[in-house]
Amino acid sequence: MTTGFYWDERCFWHHGGNYVLTMPAGGLVQPMPQGLPEGPETKRRLVNLMQVTGLLGELKASGAREASREELLRVHPADFLDRFKTMSDAGGGELGLRTPFGRGGYEIAALSAGLARAALFDVLEGRVGNAYALSRPPGHHCLPDWPNGFCLLANIAIAIEAALAAGLTGRVAVLDWDVHHGNGTEAIFYDRPDVLTISLHQEWNYPLNTGSAKDRGEGAGRGANLNIPLPPGTGHRGYLEAMDRLALPALRAFRPDVIVVACGFDASAVDPLSRMLATAETFREMTRRVMAEAAELCGGRLVLVHEGGYSEAYVPFCGHAVLEALSGSAISAPDPLAETLAARQPGPRFDAFLSGLIGEMEEAWREA
Repeated sequence: MTTGFYWDERCFWHHGGNYVLTMPAGGLVQPMPQGLPEGPETKRRLVNLMQVTGLLGELKASGAREASREELLRVHPADFLDRFKTMSDAGGGELGLRTPFGRGGYEIAALSAGLARAALFDVLEGRVGNAYALSRPPGHHCLPDWPNGFCLLANIAIAIEAALAAGLTGRVAVLDWDVHHGNGTEAIFYDRPDVLTISLHQEWNYPLNTGSAKDRGEGAGRGANLNIPLPPGTGHRGYLEAMDRLALPALRAFRPDVIVVACGFDASAVDPLSRMLATAETFREMTRRVMAEAAELCGGRLVLVHEGGYSEAYVPFCGHAVLEALSGSAISAPDPLAETLAARQPGPRFDAFLSGLIGEMEEAWREA
């Protein structure tokens, strides 16, 4: 199976605009480190690690064009895009909550969405078996007219709407294992029966007022949204149990044409923006499980789109583990924290407590 890998150095040049305290950035001036949690190094170091191990050479790596205005308009209203473009051309600013950007931020965000679009189209059109889009800035928090949580455009939603409009698919499932609730993707498809949205996240982390297990969709989309809020401290075993008992059965019931994963690595045990205990092996195993479901349900059609993850040292090993599994490569990058994090996993009492919570969500899902 050929695995596509979509990335562009320009995405690493996205920066916080008014948060830059050194020299002005933009054009051919690469931004300096600026202290924001969402920075380029987690992504750049993943590419660097894959180059050093040789894994990158086993993937079909390519770039992509920017998502077109027509494609953006299927998700975002014209007045929002116009304000974003005008502010971007004028030097940057902040349109929503925690979404600073600098000059050229509009084009970089459109490129990030374009990477997700290219990955999805290439899988659906059979040019690659599965794919990973190293998109930046991320997208799963972005609402149609209000960016938030570092997300300026709704990358995955833009890609899905483009594929639906092109007649390449009729049913899409989105599985979001970023540690933060995928509120933007959920909101965009909340009343839609053709797109299933599933989010595994740390309960009440970000945003504080979304992600309840009671939120199931509305209207024609009732039942096509599944939130799996997990307590702080959920570790490797807990994530896999939530996958096995909730997320994967929901995929089987929906029977999509393609599965898209919002692949954040911020549930790792060393991430500064979460309190979970996932490891690189957790992400590898979740990838293997969703690959098996994709093989059974939709001919292996699977696309992962990069979202969060803020540990510059550890995200590369989580990403490498995912891409090892996705490509079936024998090349490995051993987890330097494996022994340490294995000793920090929750014990039997927490596992039993979490299993009970999952059981309650499982029962409510079946009743609905």
